[in-house]
Amino acid sequence: MSGQTRKKIQKKLKIRGYSLKTDGLDEILSFVNRFQDAEDEAIDLLLDQLDHQSLKSSIIDKEAVHQVVSLLLEAEAAEEESPSSSHSSIRVVDAFLIPKFRYDPIKKHFFQHAGSLPIHGEASAKAALYRDRLLLLFQRVSRDQHFIKPAFDTDVDTSPSCQLSTIQSLVGQRGRRWVMGVISQLEDGFFTENTIIVAEGEMLSEGIFQVITCGFPPLENRDKSLKVLAGHDFFGCGTLTKEETLRLADLEKRAVNDMFVILSDIWLDNEQVMEKLETVLNGFENVEIVPSLFVFMGDFCSHPCNLSFHSFSSLRSQFGKLGRMIEAHPRLKEQSKFLFIPGPNDTGPSTVLPRCALPKYLTEELQKHVPNAIFSSNPCRVKFYTQEMVFFRQDLLYRMRRSCLIPPSTEETDDPFEHLVATITHQSHLCPLPLFVQPIIWNYDHCLHLYPTPHTIVLGDRSEQKAFKYTGITCFNPGSFSDDSTFVAFRPCTQEVEFSAL
Repeated sequence: MSGQTRKKIQKKLKIRGYSLKTDGLDEILSFVNRFQDAEDEAIDLLLDQLDHQSLKSSIIDKEAVHQVVSLLLEAEAAEEESPSSSHSSIRVVDAFLIPKFRYDPIKKHFFQHAGSLPIHGEASAKAALYRDRLLLLFQRVSRDQHFIKPAFDTDVDTSPSCQLSTIQSLVGQRGRRWVMGVISQLEDGFFTENTIIVAEGEMLSEGIFQVITCGFPPLENRDKSLKVLAGHDFFGCGTLTKEETLRLADLEKRAVNDMFVILSDIWLDNEQVMEKLETVLNGFENVEIVPSLFVFMGDFCSHPCNLSFHSFSSLRSQFGKLGRMIEAHPRLKEQSKFLFIPGPNDTGPSTVLPRCALPKYLTEELQKHVPNAIFSSNPCRVKFYTQEMVFFRQDLLYRMRRSCLIPPSTEETDDPFEHLVATITHQSHLCPLPLFVQPIIWNYDHCLHLYPTPHTIVLGDRSEQKAFKYTGITCFNPGSFSDDSTFVAFRPCTQEVEFSAL
């Protein structure tokens, strides 16, 4: 336990008017050590419980702390025994159920959208889409140490801070300035919006802003974002009390054997693919501890399910065949969950994002054989105890490279997948492409936001298997199971990505 934690405990106790004996501090440290990923919550919970105790003195010793710790552990044990209060370790969130929040730049806080969101939005919804993206990143950048406005007024030209200027304020100004906005490109007489950038440059006498350098908005640490959000549920799983957070963090630490198996591109109409899939299921049926979750990502057919596709009854029977295959593995059927996420060419009302779950007509035969199968949207979110994961099936790498305005710098890396991960995390958006390249339902653009940054992002792509840990975020592509028989076994507790192939 670091000396920093000791100082933190002593400071919090002092604020509440308590003094602390050495043995009392050691007792608190031993309790906090059980929750290394949630130290602040553990300390606050213990102090809240201390406040409710009738203490003989404001000087806290080992005995007083021990009584409080015993009460907390008893309450935790009682919750674990009660089935009604227990949380499922794996919770799936459909994109269309994610709450929508907007940032108010005047009041400087987020507010939740009230009421229903129509699929077919008005024209103003398209402008709001880009405005919401910009304001989301603006409030994040305004807290960055390089862009914080100095406490005392200083000359902008001499200040070490890179203060952002508005476009209007650039008129008549001299010297270097920093601006932030959506970069646009003129095509066929229309401007097409792309990603959001921060640019440094100077205003020329002709009224042109000459850019010297530009880049993505700086990323913000997840914990820092959560402190600002004041209990708002951006992920869609509901907010947790301190007690629930601590209990789930403790259960998560023990779940070292939990494994997720992720496969992308499972062509049910291809006999070779189905044989390979049965080999995979046979292998996991015989392991000591079966995987907690199987994630099957589309496409589920080798042919695009567009207007020229007329084999829906055949595809329905193929889903039924997959259900019988899973049912033939009793341990997997009883102990594992199966999550199905549609691909870009699967059956659906259109190709816009987010995509709704697979139609019930196709899946009801499978559901008869596998009652615990879950059919969700693309993208969708999964919460594993306290960990937040985002699953997205889209051939994003190829499309991002085609739409690239400026070739990425190879100074740090020349790996396209690493550039892709950096792009979507800095943009806080899963698909920052122009809308004519990838249409998005205007009112549901928030479903593709990556704010606060999740613990894990799974990008199902037909390109080769890749994994990249970027600023504490684990990102990986399981590869294409139909093309090269690859998939991933992922252990969320340790963030270990195990590339697998037949």
